Formats: sequence, structure tokens, C-alpha cells
Amino acid sequence: MTEFWEEAFKDKQEMWGLEPAKSAILTKDFFVEHKVKNVLIPGVGYGRNAKIFIDNGMSVTGVEISQTAIDLAQKHFGIDLKIYHGSVTEMPFDNKLFGGIFCYGLIYLLDKDERIKLIQDCFNQLAENGFMIFTAITKDAQTYGQGKQISKDRFEMFGGVKIFFYDRKTIKEEFGNTGLFEVTEVTENYPFYLIKCQKTKTNS
Repeated sequence: MTEFWEEAFKDKQEMWGLEPAKSAILTKDFFVEHKVKNVLIPGVGYGRNAKIFIDNGMSVTGVEISQTAIDLAQKHFGIDLKIYHGSVTEMPFDNKLFGGIFCYGLIYLLDKDERIKLIQDCFNQLAENGFMIFTAITKDAQTYGQGKQISKDRFEMFGGVKIFFYDRKTIKEEFGNTGLFEVTEVTENYPFYLIKCQKTKTNS
């Protein structure tokens, strides 16, 4: 995984442009409304989805597997963004608690054990009443069923990328014990679910 993303960022650099994803804008609005002050972004990439939170007065910490992506983030966004170099499967990198966690375009690249661990690791790093928001690719994507099937709803394609496609049943199974309260749909380059969870006294 490290080598794949390192080569991808070396080759394609700012491959998704510098504007934030639609999901990041929606999450920013939600975090502003709920007065979130600090945000963790696992798989922060080169920071395009981090800037919108920084610009709205939040401090941002990222986790990123590619050093090239981290260098690009520092070039574009400077010292406002603290990034740990490593895999999200090695979280947590510190014992800090966050008011908000935004995980974009990442959860579906992991296998089941890694997904469950990441969800729980993120939940553990939420402050009380904090929110975590994940995006997950849906089975409505045109690429669903393409490539080599590895396991149920998981396929290898695009030269080695392994993608798990979610439905609402799987979301409930994987996020049901971590304060899941809303699932909406948002269309970007792929159809995504926007999955919202909150940590409260009763579920922490």
C-alpha cells in the first residue's frame, strides 16, 4: 500500500486538484455548526480537504502514508497542518482527543479487519460529544463488480487498488457500535455515502 500511494503521488502529484471535495465542504458546514475546534483527517493526502477546515478556524492533524503527499501538503498549506507519516492501520499516533474526525476516500480501500480497527481507533480518539464523518463508495458506482473479486463486495482493479463497496446494511454492521446516527448520499466522482457518528456518554 505504501509503495502504491508513494508512486501515485510522485507520478500524478496533485491528482485531484486543490479544491476540496464536496463531502469536505458539507462536513465543514456541519463542524462549524457544531463548533468543532480540532479535526483529525486520516489519509489526509496532500491536504486539499484540510484547508477548508483550517480556513474556518479549526486546527487540523493528518495521517498520511506517502511522504511525497506530505511534502506537497507542506508546500501548499505550510505549518498550519500537522501530519503524522504512517499508515492509518497504525493509529493512534498520539493520545489527543478530537472534536471532529473526517475520513474521506479511505475506508473502502482497507480489508475488513483494517476497516473495523480504523473505525474503532477513530471513535477512541473522539472527545465526548465529538463527531466522526466517513465517506464510503456505494454499490451504485459503475466500477462495482469490475476487476478481480477478492471477497464479498471487494474487487481489485486499477492496477492493484482493492475497493470494498458499501451498502446500508454493511454500514450498520461496521459503524453500528460507534454512535451511527445518519447516512446520506453524495455524488462526487463516485457515488458516496456520508456516514455520521457521534460519541456520547452512553456509547463511549
